[in-house]
Amino acid sequence: MEVKSDNVQEQINQINQKLDLLLEYVGEQKLKSETIEDLVADVSIISKDAFSSVVSELDKQGIELNIDDIKVLAYKLVRNVNNFSQVMDMFESVTDLLKDAGPIINEVGIDFTHKLHEFEQKGYFEFFKELANIMDNIISSYPPEEVRALSDNIVTILDTVRNITQPDMLHAINNAVNIFKNLDTNDLKEYSLWKAFREMNTPEMKRGIGFMITFLKNLSKESINK
Repeated sequence: MEVKSDNVQEQINQINQKLDLLLEYVGEQKLKSETIEDLVADVSIISKDAFSSVVSELDKQGIELNIDDIKVLAYKLVRNVNNFSQVMDMFESVTDLLKDAGPIINEVGIDFTHKLHEFEQKGYFEFFKELANIMDNIISSYPPEEVRALSDNIVTILDTVRNITQPDMLHAINNAVNIFKNLDTNDLKEYSLWKAFREMNTPEMKRGIGFMITFLKNLSKESINK
């Protein structure tokens, strides 16, 4: 009989423990429920205040909201969620690319800066500056009509420049310039007619006269052909 009494008491104790756990759980759930209710109440108050502030500000700005437009916008946002997701994926990909390419871009920028410094040291920028001044002088010195005439004859001018810059022509011009440079125009010899005739019989003068006559004949012939 005493053993049965002990078993009953043990069962009662177990039941009491379970009831205590159940009451504790119910108390915790009630506390959580009260916390959630308080949070919902606070959020509701904040939302109402925010909505009132937005409405008041929109009213001050003279902006009217159309509920139908807002609904359409909401539908479009929901319908394009996948598109927004793709855009974000692309943005993340671009961000990753920029992170990977950052050191390369930085290195290219450094090389470009060094190259600009090298060009500056060599005088490239000063050269182009003076070249711009030359162009300004040309533009300010020649009216549009003369520039137009220059453009009409540019082919002839380029042909002339090409012919002048041939090696034999450059050599002949260089010789003529050197000879003129070495002449002392303030101390030239005087030649009488008789002495001049005698000089004409020298091989050098004969070649010079032959060159002049041949040059003038060919020049006249070319002019007649044109």
